[in-house]
Amino acid sequence: MRTRFRHLIAVALAAVTVVAVSACAAIPTDGPVRAGQTIKDESISGVDYRPDKPVAGSDQTAILRGFIAAGTGAQDDYAIARQFLSSSFSEKWNPRRGVTIRQGNPAVERVGDRELTYTLTASATVDSEGEYTQAVRPTSSTLTFQFTREDGEWRIAYAPDGIILSPVNFDSVFQQHALYFFDPTYRFLVPDERWFLARSSTSTRIASALLAGPAAWLKGSVVSSFPEGTQLSLNAVTIDSGTALVDLSSDALRASSQDKVRMREQLSKSLASVATVSSVAITVEGATFSVPDANGSDAQQNPDVDSRPLVEQDGAVGYAAGTGKVAVLGNGLGDEIAGLDPSSFALSASGTAAVVGNEDGVSVVRGRTHLRVDATDDLVPPSIDDLGFVWVASSTDTRKVTAYGFGGDPHTVTTTLPKGELVSFQVSRDSTRVLALIETSDGPSLYVMAIVRGSDRTPTALGSPVRVQAATGDAVGAAWISDSDVASLGQTPSGPDVVRTTIGGQSSTLPKPDGRATSIAGGSAGSMLLRMSDGSVLQSTGGGWDTTGATADVLGIQR
Repeated sequence: MRTRFRHLIAVALAAVTVVAVSACAAIPTDGPVRAGQTIKDESISGVDYRPDKPVAGSDQTAILRGFIAAGTGAQDDYAIARQFLSSSFSEKWNPRRGVTIRQGNPAVERVGDRELTYTLTASATVDSEGEYTQAVRPTSSTLTFQFTREDGEWRIAYAPDGIILSPVNFDSVFQQHALYFFDPTYRFLVPDERWFLARSSTSTRIASALLAGPAAWLKGSVVSSFPEGTQLSLNAVTIDSGTALVDLSSDALRASSQDKVRMREQLSKSLASVATVSSVAITVEGATFSVPDANGSDAQQNPDVDSRPLVEQDGAVGYAAGTGKVAVLGNGLGDEIAGLDPSSFALSASGTAAVVGNEDGVSVVRGRTHLRVDATDDLVPPSIDDLGFVWVASSTDTRKVTAYGFGGDPHTVTTTLPKGELVSFQVSRDSTRVLALIETSDGPSLYVMAIVRGSDRTPTALGSPVRVQAATGDAVGAAWISDSDVASLGQTPSGPDVVRTTIGGQSSTLPKPDGRATSIAGGSAGSMLLRMSDGSVLQSTGGGWDTTGATADVLGIQR
């Protein structure tokens, strides 16, 4: 599938070290042809660019630059951009194969009488399925354009497929939308971020991509409630007075009553990012599709945690208030954790179990009892999921990952993580993905991987690592901030470097707090928590850093 936009993207990112994310979503092209309805109430959003047409007498350089600039105008299937192309090539060029987001000022050079090169630095790409891949280390690449004369004017006889946009134009022309799938237990909704043109057809693109299934890297860790083969029956999702009308193929009739509720839930959550959609109605081949009267499934979306930092402070383990007092975890759990003299610990979502790392290894804590499950040296801080497993990984061997049942039974988890020193390894709050921070000779590298489980929910493998932007400096740690956002922490000579990244989206660097940071954790409502070397705990929701008033010998991880 990666050949679908090979002409532009393969050239533009040939030297860029990225892990691409792929999928196979498209508007259906087979099946019976049926008349569509007029799209209502879904106006074009974002900036509606009207690029300039070719100017008579323009030289090749002007034609090339005008063609690139016309990539902002998607109206009528990029009609203006096609005016810069020769009549024979105009219909061959496919602008929807992908987007290259450039940075800086590209250079145009002549290499022949009828050939120019366009050298750019690609900071990111979006493929034909809307999947965003950030270039961890942007690298200069060169594209070739060929020219011919038509009616006395220069026109482009060959250009790579796809379009090239500046970051500003990309943010104006494209919008981010999350497709939602379920974890295998149907307890959580898991986002799959995509980018689509900000136009009236966005709802159709979202629904079509949802029906095609998750991105390749997520397969095996999430499921869809739509019966296999289900497609859009009509050629568009129509919007009528805020209701998205989604007509499906007859494959949808195989769905159970529970699946019907979940299908509507997936569509409703996925289309919620379209401003004009407030509800969803489903039909099949134009006929009524009966969905049981339920508001939705019981699945959680973006599970949150306690707003107070989870800490170990002076032998007390619990939630820290701004006054410095610690509300100790109940049922003896806090005392049991404290008795293990933890160097790290993580608490399950239910609050009834925890995993502790200390100088003796890793222990599972339940109530007033604990069980040491691993006494290996050089382990990173352990993690815990909500399906009864604790995760242990070696700092010296990135391929050595073990999931232990609460009873101590070990399960080897295969992974293809690259080599380096593993610094951090943490399971997402929905138990479908893991986040791994590795220190390499080239600096910190941050990866997200899907968790593949057996029929009994036992972890068996981690999917292909997807690299996302990491903080600079000496790698300190990484954490899940929400169901789609992660953060990494590095220590630099000028202070802590904290980078927040959306998986399948963009990243941002936060202001540096004063001092030295020793650990990072996700807080409530998408906030980030830092423990500083003096024990103080700082909090940020994306802007600056504020003190919480809490102190910690160890900053715990909440789920």
